[in-house]
Amino acid sequence: MIELLQRLRARTFPRGIHPPDHKALTRDKAIRRLPFAPELLIPLSQHIGTPSVPVVHKGQEVVRGEPIARAQGFLSVPLHAPATGVVAGIERIPGTRGEAIRLRVYPGDDQQVRYGAPRDPQGLDRPALIRAIQDTGMVGLGGAAFPTHAKLSVPEEHPVDTLLVNGCECEPYLTTDHRVMLEDPEDLMAGIGLALRACGAREALIGIEDDKPEAAEQLRAHLPAHGRIRVQTVAAKYPQGSEKLLIKVLLGREVPSGGLPCHVGVVVQNIATLAQLGRLLPRRQGLIERVMTLSGPGIARPGNYLVPLGTPLRYLLDYVGFTGEAQEILFGGPMMGTAVASLDVPVTKAVSGVLAIREPGPATPREIQPCIHCGRCVAACPMNLNPERLGLLAAKREYALMAEKYHLNDCFECGCCAYVCPAHIPLVQYFRAAKAMNRRMAA
Repeated sequence: MIELLQRLRARTFPRGIHPPDHKALTRDKAIRRLPFAPELLIPLSQHIGTPSVPVVHKGQEVVRGEPIARAQGFLSVPLHAPATGVVAGIERIPGTRGEAIRLRVYPGDDQQVRYGAPRDPQGLDRPALIRAIQDTGMVGLGGAAFPTHAKLSVPEEHPVDTLLVNGCECEPYLTTDHRVMLEDPEDLMAGIGLALRACGAREALIGIEDDKPEAAEQLRAHLPAHGRIRVQTVAAKYPQGSEKLLIKVLLGREVPSGGLPCHVGVVVQNIATLAQLGRLLPRRQGLIERVMTLSGPGIARPGNYLVPLGTPLRYLLDYVGFTGEAQEILFGGPMMGTAVASLDVPVTKAVSGVLAIREPGPATPREIQPCIHCGRCVAACPMNLNPERLGLLAAKREYALMAEKYHLNDCFECGCCAYVCPAHIPLVQYFRAAKAMNRRMAA
């Protein structure tokens, strides 16, 4: 009863849903390193923005951590070799965007990171620090894959005072951020310090859902003495981890429609992103691997694994004992994840988890029935939109009206509406298609 009262008093937002979290499968599983596949496929486009440009050629030997592609402009990041080996080719890989570097891994190598050199980030001014962050190849590891240096480059006309660190991880099944908070608090605090300097914020606030008390306790035990970093728990509810909702819940500020967090003085970063930043930048190294949750009823050995970027999905599933009985393989969680069309695609910087699920969910809708106008989607939408009306307009292909009058672009595709819909209407897919059509028309 006491725990229930504490939950009721916890900070939260109106609406939202409480899907089964299924986190017990992996939340107590420590991070383990996944072995190297014989061949890695490294797409040149693993981030929002312009694809990277190769700086290697077929037949060239590379060492683990060596740059293999450079950034192409400001909204781009470089790529680094996830393993020591030889470049087998640069070609189009089915299921990926654009070209990818095919890297044949040397099986006898110890695969130590041989590229990089220690440095003191405190000696870097803000422009140099931003360049150093870009050199790491870091992007948002929560799934958006937006270049981290660009997000921390705050416009002069919109100064920020608060860095909001998102440790909610409200997506079912996924427990990577939870494990990072428990196992890598020092790297996380170092990354938060770097991000504070880069964006110019005075303080950082870490938001953690109240169903992760051990993570909150661990981070409070590692807070720096200067007092500029605080930890605040929020209610466990989906989609608590949405940055606009988290800003509203923790700071009481509302990002305007069509606006960005910096418009209300905030920059939001994911836990995994800052932990990697705190580890890599002082070593002058690049992002070559990330923690992923491998879970679901189709996985024999679910857990949290440190996976080399470019690992083929088929190799990864074989290692964790994929039974082949799942109805769907997803990159990400069941609410906002994307279905995988081929087991030969590689994992990238944007992949926070791989799920093998049997029961269809929002990403794999059941048989669609006519809308019964029950209003459940309206009651669930955390952005206070009208998914029912948007769905009807999508069916009539009134895409421009959806954006102009019904705020389609404020939808961040959380899947709450599709989850509660008794008619199993794939509303999120409709909204994605409408946004894509509007972008195409604008172009």
